Amino acid sequence: MTKPSPKEIKAIAEVAGVPVSPEEATRIAISIGPAFEGFAAVAGTLPFDLEPATFLVVQTAALVRKATP
Repeated sequence: MTKPSPKEIKAIAEVAGVPVSPEEATRIAISIGPAFEGFAAVAGTLPFDLEPATFLVVQTAALVRKATP
């Protein structure tokens, strides 16, 4: 995942129903940039990246298997 640009931030915010000005989008992009750069080394290798919605399903299935004799 690459660091989002102010243009991408503005589009995402508008889709979420939180319109931001171009200046605010730029500030947001600058402030979250270091987080994206910090995770660049492991991007795509974390299991949670696969499909967050299936995490609960897998965990529930594991608990059911443990509880069933």
